[in-house]
Amino acid sequence: MDRKQFVKKYIKFFESKGHKEIINSSLIPENDPTVLFITAGMHPLVQYLLGQKHPSGKRVCNVQRCIRTGDIEEVGDTTHHTFFEMLGNWSFGDYFKEDAINWSFEFLTEVLKIPVERLAVTCFKGDKNASKDKESFKIWKSLGIKEERIVFLDKEDNWWGPAGKTGPCGPDSEIFYWKDNDNSAYKKFDTENENWVEIWNDVFMEYVKDEKGKYNLAEQKNVDTGMGVERMIASLDGIKDNYLTSCFKPIIEKIEKLSGKKYTGNEKEMRIIADHIKAAVFIIGDGIVPGNSEQGYVLRRLIRRAIRYGKVIGIYDFTFKVAEPVFEIYNDYESLKKNKISILEELKKEEERFNLTLEKGLRKFGKFAEGKKNICGKDCFLLFQSFGFPIEIIKEFAEEKGIKIDEKEFKKELKKHQDLSRTASAGKFKSGLADDSVATTKLHTAAHLILSALRDVLKDENIIQKGSNITSERLRLDFSFPRKLTDEEIKEVEDLVNAQIQKSCEVVCEEMTPAEAKKKGALGIFDEKYGEKVSVYTIGDFSKEICAGPHVENLCELGHFKIQKQKSVGEGVRRIKAVLL
Repeated sequence: MDRKQFVKKYIKFFESKGHKEIINSSLIPENDPTVLFITAGMHPLVQYLLGQKHPSGKRVCNVQRCIRTGDIEEVGDTTHHTFFEMLGNWSFGDYFKEDAINWSFEFLTEVLKIPVERLAVTCFKGDKNASKDKESFKIWKSLGIKEERIVFLDKEDNWWGPAGKTGPCGPDSEIFYWKDNDNSAYKKFDTENENWVEIWNDVFMEYVKDEKGKYNLAEQKNVDTGMGVERMIASLDGIKDNYLTSCFKPIIEKIEKLSGKKYTGNEKEMRIIADHIKAAVFIIGDGIVPGNSEQGYVLRRLIRRAIRYGKVIGIYDFTFKVAEPVFEIYNDYESLKKNKISILEELKKEEERFNLTLEKGLRKFGKFAEGKKNICGKDCFLLFQSFGFPIEIIKEFAEEKGIKIDEKEFKKELKKHQDLSRTASAGKFKSGLADDSVATTKLHTAAHLILSALRDVLKDENIIQKGSNITSERLRLDFSFPRKLTDEEIKEVEDLVNAQIQKSCEVVCEEMTPAEAKKKGALGIFDEKYGEKVSVYTIGDFSKEICAGPHVENLCELGHFKIQKQKSVGEGVRRIKAVLL
């Protein structure tokens, strides 16, 4: 099945059920310091699940691009991917279990024409904190799912959230599809049988966990669903290897052509290359370049791991060539179309950088490993610092030779020498709700003030936000500017922000179309990023910006603004760290 046709069917179906299609957000989260990348379709919608009004209404749907690297070492099998697309439909306090389940069933059986006999589901079996989900069970049974193909499972398998210690959460109902053409075994549903593939998950957020650990019934009950595009297409086409679907096959064929080798017998290497290059294309397309921290480190790790496996099958200077089919498969992404040249250039540059040191680094690794069962952390750090080997690649080299590395000592060395994100290094990303505390909300509003102040003080209307990271303790704002700010300019920015705070202006939110927002002078990058309606936050005559919130109601809540430091984070991009006292 063609990827675009499948996505179109899904969106069209839910539009017929009163849903509005919303934009496919950037992979880089806005105002969420808990993660490096968007990891699920619900991720950009957190504030609306918490009760904020969505500009498009209470029913929305979309396809969302996602990155997950927690199981990057698993990439190489038939199903794991770093980049994937997630289809989802959401209800923000509108419909609930009955409609959600009925529509899931209708889409699968009437639109996709899946026989009901090939479907099975799981429901939450209940515990001391939340009751058994009998309602979902009854709905599925009424639709024709036989009782022997409905299984009750515990919280580990059939519960979502909260992402943090507190917040919305609830039971989910997972839908499974029998993918094997041998129909003799599907009468009995067994979640351990690999032929039963999970294809869709309906999450029912009907509880809120409080600070005491108690699960209370939620005032706003939400529905959050997710269906992986790649996995679903493979299931519908009866293909057991996702890399042979329309989402990957053109990339695999390109690798075959470049290497002169067949996919059969070289599956692991070709899957890793195809997966990592595709993910790298999308990450670069959203404004990230290879580096030694945060998203840039993950990107560098993906490209260099692909290069390493390219050498195994005998291809060199290939990353930009393997990337070409990605642009055709995903030609509906404007971010790829308009950034194609720069994406290919970044891949070329990173491959050239790595090639300069790879052979030397491998020789050095050979010396460290010769006649040893362990490699110390200091030697690992030398390979990282001097030869650009991500620790994960060092681990792979070591495992191939049956050698262990002292990763704990490596991390100590790393901490002493670099500000490398521990989260990115370990490949672990917390998923879920952003911190919507009072302190974070205040700093988020301050970020709007500082952006306007920078444009004013530096007399540059081309300054735009390039990224932000806001916690309850501080805000960090990246913005486009070619040089270091003088001490006098820093002071002017501080004074201007504090002057605005002292005016005690109200923060006004209005919903309008992107065209109306642009006409009114709201800050924003007016491309495919926005949907039909946006929220525009106005602060007096000082700031007008498109944003999803949250914000304070009045600037008098902010206190005193102070810039702590500034630094360069790349060519033409500066970073300011600031606090409210």
